[in-house]
Amino acid sequence: MYVFHNDPGHGWLAVKRSELIRLGVIGEISSYSYQKGKIVYLEEDCDADTFCKAKEALGEKIEVRESYRDNTPIRYYESFRLRQGE
Repeated sequence: MYVFHNDPGHGWLAVKRSELIRLGVIGEISSYSYQKGKIVYLEEDCDADTFCKAKEALGEKIEVRESYRDNTPIRYYESFRLRQGE
């Protein structure tokens, strides 16, 4: 199950970095997404859709639960960037 985090202005789908690598979409993720540790918070307008389409292409289901916070800390995480070797 994936968690879709949102606040009054935007939303992000939390996905393990290793899954983005497995799906072959890690290089398609923009700097509008965020990262913390092994989790990438995919911005809702483009990057989350890229991930969902890759999952669907493999016939993998996506179950999502929502988490709302007025002041989410995600906005203060590091912007997404590729790491060496990805």
